[in-house]
Amino acid sequence: MYAEALAKRRIFCSEKMVLKLGLVIMALGIFSGQGMPIAEYGTGGLLEGYVQRNIMVKEQSNDALFLLKNKWKNELKHKYGNDVKFLADGVAYVPIVRYINGRKTKINVAEINRKINPDIEIIPQLSSYKMHSKSKIWNIAEKNALLAVNGTYFKQDTGTPLGTLVINGEIISGPIYERAALGISENEFKTARLSFEGELKGANKTIKLHNINQPRMMASNALIYTAKWGNKTPATSKPSIHIAIRNNRIIEKSYQSVSIPYDGLAISAPVIALQDFNIGEEVEINYSLAPNWENVENIISGGPYLLKEGLMHVDTIDEHLVPISGRNPRTAIGYTQNNVMILVTVDGRKEGSSGVTLIELAKLMQDLGCYEAINLDGGSSTVMYENGKIHSGSNITNSVSISNALVVRMKA
Repeated sequence: MYAEALAKRRIFCSEKMVLKLGLVIMALGIFSGQGMPIAEYGTGGLLEGYVQRNIMVKEQSNDALFLLKNKWKNELKHKYGNDVKFLADGVAYVPIVRYINGRKTKINVAEINRKINPDIEIIPQLSSYKMHSKSKIWNIAEKNALLAVNGTYFKQDTGTPLGTLVINGEIISGPIYERAALGISENEFKTARLSFEGELKGANKTIKLHNINQPRMMASNALIYTAKWGNKTPATSKPSIHIAIRNNRIIEKSYQSVSIPYDGLAISAPVIALQDFNIGEEVEINYSLAPNWENVENIISGGPYLLKEGLMHVDTIDEHLVPISGRNPRTAIGYTQNNVMILVTVDGRKEGSSGVTLIELAKLMQDLGCYEAINLDGGSSTVMYENGKIHSGSNITNSVSISNALVVRMKA
């Protein structure tokens, strides 16, 4: 019998599939002229068993999820009190007030639990398709966002992201000073100080590539530029060579800017590095971030580190961020050992809240239960979007325009 064969092979059938299978078997009996009732085939009990077991599995799964939701809600209530607002299953927001070193401090906290709701998507978002732009957070978050906070550092005049930003597997911009970054995969989060590794191989020469889609901070560096950067490579003050590459072949070479192919890339480097590469030459380009996280499709950076393995670790010197260590409005991102993400903005430069230092921010993230945490851009950029509402970290009305944000939304 077909049903018995499926049972012996232990193939799982949904309730609908089983019912369809039963109808098929009945039809076979009728059209064969036997006209035998379904029970005669010995399949009635088998089908009934399938349906009962399938319903039981669903009920058990629903019960487990119900218990998990209730457990998490009770934990949040115990942690924050009765002011927690649930924006969706697995997404919670709560405003809190803490006295930090004797100062009243207003804080916005969001927790995201994807074990409760795997349909939650957490993703960085640029203000537009191109890198050099800024916009208000409600424009970046768009209509379908539940939550959003400001993200990576950026150039104030152009909006160019300064630091690692990866969206849907595409490296938008590379790391600066190997600053701390947080990676987001389907099932977990990771943190590390990221670096860039790359090389350009030609027929007779191989050179090191130092970064992607970042300003030339050192004249000796060789940088990659993609169409995300814009139409042309940035002009250089020191003698340089620019080459454009499509399909692993050099199509343009100039001492000035070159057009960046939409389906290729360009490289800007010192003359000595690229002078031996010629138009028409076949080349090989390899680049990646280190550590090379598998299955991590989205990365957002800031710096410095705040927590490592549950311990405070504020490395402002190593990450070249000593000037921002004072008391300011802040944005931070972290996660617990159970992979619950925690987003925090701290108000500052306003009446009733003077902000926090990086050390105080690290302690706050630790108190909120984070195992790993990093600082994001802050100051006047600090802002949290919550289901259509704006919670600005500073005294600037409705927040400033920013380059990018970390958005929490339901998957399309």
